[in-house]
Amino acid sequence: MGKIFYIMGKSSSGKDTIYKRLLEDPELELRNIILYTTRPMRQGEQPGREYYFVNEETFREYEEQGKIIEARTYQTVYGPWIYFTADDGQIQMEKRNYLGIGTLESYICMKEYFGEENLCPLYIEVEDGERLKRAIHREELQTEPKYAEMCRRFLADEEDFSEENLKRAGIVRRFQNMELESCVNELKNCIQKLQ
Repeated sequence: MGKIFYIMGKSSSGKDTIYKRLLEDPELELRNIILYTTRPMRQGEQPGREYYFVNEETFREYEEQGKIIEARTYQTVYGPWIYFTADDGQIQMEKRNYLGIGTLESYICMKEYFGEENLCPLYIEVEDGERLKRAIHREELQTEPKYAEMCRRFLADEEDFSEENLKRAGIVRRFQNMELESCVNELKNCIQKLQ
């Protein structure tokens, strides 16, 4: 039986970069889980790679079919954005190991859906000042920077990833991402031990 290794962390903690690096590692042989979102694509993103970019109607259709594993809606400065994982056939636990990425809330839902023994949390941490610098730099690179939304996300993460919430979700081990190569190697070693 395979496992789902699930990356979480506050915004601008390097989750996306780490996720890509681990997926590309041929020794790990991990399959990705592609989430769905109603938010607009960012510059450089491609449909079906980072997310399946859909409209709210598509979300409602999956919901009516009982295919939503987990979903969360963020009230952004641009209106509500929905992120969700669907039981669309892409996860076949009996055949392989997967790498997922999401929030603490989505991790809890995935754990309830697939069973705690099949989910391995990978919580990424970066000091808040450094995260803010990274977030600003990332927005500066966008054609149309969305600084208000960046700030909203940064502040919301303090509540979402509170120590109380981490404890309630059973997150014990943390991976510091102050130096990318060290963090990726530490995560790789952890995944290989658990596979």
